[in-house]
Amino acid sequence: MPEPVETHDPEGVDYGWVMQVTFVVTIVAGAPVVALVALATGVSLPTWESRVSFAIRVGALVWFVVAVSVFLYARREQAE
Repeated sequence: MPEPVETHDPEGVDYGWVMQVTFVVTIVAGAPVVALVALATGVSLPTWESRVSFAIRVGALVWFVVAVSVFLYARREQAE
């Protein structure tokens, strides 16, 4: 059996876990949120350029909210 490469026991918040969870949650939840925001606001997105620009602007906000939420969750769970 091969030797384990390395183990990791972080002190404080595990930023690797935070980044991975942020990435996955942003992809899974972000796409429907962007679509719902586009429908709810009724913005006109006639060209691919306008669609991409809208998705980037809304997606950035989704990413920020998810990242802060995941970090605060990890910090709270680590403190217990």
